[in-house]
Amino acid sequence: MGEQVLGEDISSKPIPLLTPYKMGKFQLSHRVVLAPLTRQRSWNNVPQPHAILYYSQRATKGGLLITEATGVSDTAQGYSDTPGIWTKEQVEAWKPIVDAVHAKGGIFFCQIWHVGRVSNVEFQPNGEAPISSTDKKLKPEVLNSGVDDAHFSTPRRLRTDEIPQIVNDFRLAARNAMEAGFDGVEIHGAHGYLLDQFLKDEANDRTDKYGGSLENRCRFPLEVVEAVVNEIGADKVGMRISPFSDYLEAGDSNSRALGLYMAESLNKFRLLYCHMIEPRMKTLAEKTESPESLEPMRKAFSGTFIVAGGYGREDGNKAMAENHADMVAFGRLFLANPDLPKRFELNAPLNKYIRELFYTPEPVLGYTDYPFLEDSS
Repeated sequence: MGEQVLGEDISSKPIPLLTPYKMGKFQLSHRVVLAPLTRQRSWNNVPQPHAILYYSQRATKGGLLITEATGVSDTAQGYSDTPGIWTKEQVEAWKPIVDAVHAKGGIFFCQIWHVGRVSNVEFQPNGEAPISSTDKKLKPEVLNSGVDDAHFSTPRRLRTDEIPQIVNDFRLAARNAMEAGFDGVEIHGAHGYLLDQFLKDEANDRTDKYGGSLENRCRFPLEVVEAVVNEIGADKVGMRISPFSDYLEAGDSNSRALGLYMAESLNKFRLLYCHMIEPRMKTLAEKTESPESLEPMRKAFSGTFIVAGGYGREDGNKAMAENHADMVAFGRLFLANPDLPKRFELNAPLNKYIRELFYTPEPVLGYTDYPFLEDSS
C-alpha cells in the first residue's frame, strides 16, 4: 500500500479477517461483515437518500453488508422511522441505496423482520394490538438510546389460522428485496422479536402446533425460512438467531438444544448462512462471561457461519484463525468506522462510537459524519 504502518508488521502473515472467502456464489474479499443495525432515520418507514451515503461509505469490493432491520408489513413496526419493504414506495426508495453499494462492488443483504409484541398500538394499523406468540405484555424498559422509556401494549396472540399470512408477509418481503436489487435476505429470528417470541419457551406459552415442544416452537420460524427459500432460492437466504440471549423477556430454558436444533434444521433448506449471536451477549449492550459456546452449532451447520457479539480486531482474527466461524459481523465498530476493514488491515486506531446518536433521527450526525482514516490523519 506504500503507507507507513505503526503496530505489528502486517506484511509477513495474512490477517485472518482480511482473507478471501467464498460464500455460496459470492466471492468475498474479506470476512468483516456490516452487522444489521437499527438506525431510525427512515421517515414514515421509507428509506431516505441519506442512507445512500451511509451504506456506500461502508461498502468495499467483495465486502458483505446487511441492512438495518426492515419491516415485512404494516404490523411489523415497533420503533419510529425504521424502514420497511412491503410497499412499492419503499422498494423504489431502496433501489438507489442498493445501487450505491453495488457500484463499490459490495454484496448487500436486506434483513427482514417483524417486531411482534415489541410494539405498541401507536405503531399498529388502526391502533390494533401488536401480534405475538403470546398475550403476555412486556414490562416497560429504557431503550438503548438511554432516553426513551418504551411502553409496550398488551399483544394479541396470533390464531393458528393467521400464521400462514405472516409467513406470506416474509415471502413477499423477500420478493420485494430482490425487486429492489438486493443480493439476498437475512431473516431476523433473534433478539426477542416475533420469530424469537415463538422460538423461546419464556415467550411462547401456546398449546397449538406452534407451542410446547422444541419442534413446535421452531415450526413457524422454519415455515418462514421455507417460504422465503422457495420464493428466492436458498443461495440468497441467511438467518440470524440468538439462542442464548434473553432480550425482551425472550429467554430459553435450553438454549443449547434450541441453537443446535435450528442449525440442523437450516441445513435441510441448504441455507446460505447462519448468523448467530455469541452467548456472551445476553443483553444488548455489554459482554458477560459465559460458559456456553457456539461451537456445537458451528459444527452442525454446513453452510457459512457468521458470528456477532462484541467482537474487536484481536478476537475476530482469533475466531477466524481457530475456525470458530467463517465471518464476523461488526456493529458498533463498523458504525463508527466506515473504513473498518482498512483500519483492521493497518491496525490503525478506531473512532469511538457515540451511543447517544445511535438512534437519533439525524441524517448526518452520528450517521455519515464518522471520519475515515485519511480524514483523521
